[in-house]
Amino acid sequence: MKKALVIIGICLLVGYLIFAAFYFEGKPKDGVCSEMQIFIENNGNEKFLDAGDIESYLTKKGCNPKGKHFEDINTDSIESVICNNKMIKKAEVYVTGDGIIKVNVFERKPILRVISDSGENYYIDDEGKRMPVSSRHTPYLPIATGNIKEEFACNDLYTFAQFLQKDKFWNAQIEQIVVAPNEDITFISRVGNHEIILGKIEGYQKKLDKLLTFYQNGLNETGWNKYSVINLKYDKQVVCKKR
Repeated sequence: MKKALVIIGICLLVGYLIFAAFYFEGKPKDGVCSEMQIFIENNGNEKFLDAGDIESYLTKKGCNPKGKHFEDINTDSIESVICNNKMIKKAEVYVTGDGIIKVNVFERKPILRVISDSGENYYIDDEGKRMPVSSRHTPYLPIATGNIKEEFACNDLYTFAQFLQKDKFWNAQIEQIVVAPNEDITFISRVGNHEIILGKIEGYQKKLDKLLTFYQNGLNETGWNKYSVINLKYDKQVVCKKR
């Protein structure tokens, strides 16, 4: 029995030594951080932030690790501070074997811009969250204007913006979404120079399918500039106003 316990103890000790050798290999035990490398990750070529913005932000918040002893650097705290920036979705901060602090920053992806009558100007990202605009880059997105409450933007308009992203035709055709005080929706089209009255946003896919049929069977015959207003509010009807 004692022999078995001794063998188990030796195995555990060897296992720990192997784990410790891999885990602590190359990790700085002391010294001062002299370098921080920041990488910005996003889905496009244009970035809302650059490495200098992140470093300045960390300096402002008192979390820049450069010049600090490694034992005083809390990478989890640095991640939390970076993620307080509403343009950022996620951050990864770690120390490399050669004593460099590496920071990977993942930006949010906007799918809709909102410019409300109350003067608010912001994006809705692909998770339905509000995101500030950037002076560095302005993405090409559908714009929603009018009497827009943030809750409506982050729910109904977010769902509609997701639909536009997936539908090449309507994403190309709908340039602007205008929201009335009663939350009725009107679209400004890119082709045809006409106003599209959707009404309530509920059932938008069915209404747009009806409009597409009208485009294919009606406007292709009469011409895209014949009507100034196309109204989709009525069931099984497309009501048009001539110029």
